Amino acid sequence: MHGPAKTGPTADGQELRELTPRVIGVLVRRGADFAAAEDAVQDALLEAMRTWPENPPRNPRGWLIAVAWRRFLDAARSEAARRRREELAAAEQVVSSSSSISSGGPGADPAAGEGPGSEVDDALWLYFLCAHPSLPLASAVALTLRAVGGLTTRQIARAFLVPEATMAQRISRAKRTITGERLDRPGDVATVLRVLYLVFNEGYTGEVDLAEEALRLTRQLSASIDHPEVRGLLALMLLHHARRAARRDDDGELIPLARQDRSRWDTRAIAEGVEILQAALARDEVGEYQAQAAIAALHADAPSAAGTDWVQVVEWYDELLALNDSPVARLNRAVAVGHAVGPGEELAALELVPRSLPRRTAAEAYLHELAGDRAAAAELYGLAAEESTSLPERRYLGRRAGALRGPG
Repeated sequence: MHGPAKTGPTADGQELRELTPRVIGVLVRRGADFAAAEDAVQDALLEAMRTWPENPPRNPRGWLIAVAWRRFLDAARSEAARRRREELAAAEQVVSSSSSISSGGPGADPAAGEGPGSEVDDALWLYFLCAHPSLPLASAVALTLRAVGGLTTRQIARAFLVPEATMAQRISRAKRTITGERLDRPGDVATVLRVLYLVFNEGYTGEVDLAEEALRLTRQLSASIDHPEVRGLLALMLLHHARRAARRDDDGELIPLARQDRSRWDTRAIAEGVEILQAALARDEVGEYQAQAAIAALHADAPSAAGTDWVQVVEWYDELLALNDSPVARLNRAVAVGHAVGPGEELAALELVPRSLPRRTAAEAYLHELAGDRAAAAELYGLAAEESTSLPERRYLGRRAGALRGPG
């Protein structure tokens, strides 16, 4: 008889998303190919959503592993999987020899005896597998959100504003591409971080908050691997995310950094980001994410745009360019030079940026405004508004153009 005091796990979306990569990792390590393991775990997650609210297991992770493994074996015995009988025979022997799996039931832990480190390793290497260099970045992002983030195909499709069928095909192709890749090979941390940062920059575009999801996944990665650039990316995300509430006004219109109400910034997130960054920088292994986080920290520490240590911002951009000479970094450096040095120098710095780069015209408009050339700034803001593909950004640039054309 179950009374109102009954406690135990329910089919909580956050908990299931956190368990997803660990369960996939267990199945892959036991012999399942990645695509089949991911499909089996998705089936197990659906079953959890259906049954846990009324009958929560004692051990959620063990339940998911047991159910997913059984789904995998069922699929392996089907006609479509006959080609893999020899490979699966060894995997089935592992299952039949484990009493915790064969007789423990959904509440038992089929991973008992695997050791505490194996779960962390499974999740960690899954990051690297989903960001495999053979995958296009768009596919790596989608697969990371599905396999590591535990999101459904529908959620990912809505987040990226594409049809669900299109996203399903993208994920299916990605899984086929990496099927057969082992989890015992070293991965490329830089690729994993690039994927996570791409997810973060998508922000909130559907029912899933991708910025929050990227932050959660980066925290998880940071807890699994001791790497200064992982810490740098986590710090960068926290410092950017801290400004989120101040980026739009009550009407949803865009507010640039210089005009934001800094009292609305999340000081707790800023403090955490700065602490993580300082610990990473102390290791004297500076990478591009640490450099970007250092720039974000200088903005976060300033009482106003005018009170920002722009000289130090320029120095960090120089450091960043030495690590990764990208046009975006050069564009941002030119704006910083405009504040640090004054009229003239910033336009010379801007000449090093390709004219085809998105937002270059907007930056040029801002620098002319900074130098007091209202007419040129207004014209450039208008041109930048026409070039922009973002509706909020287009409206903001149009408003700036209108304001500068008015009385001084």
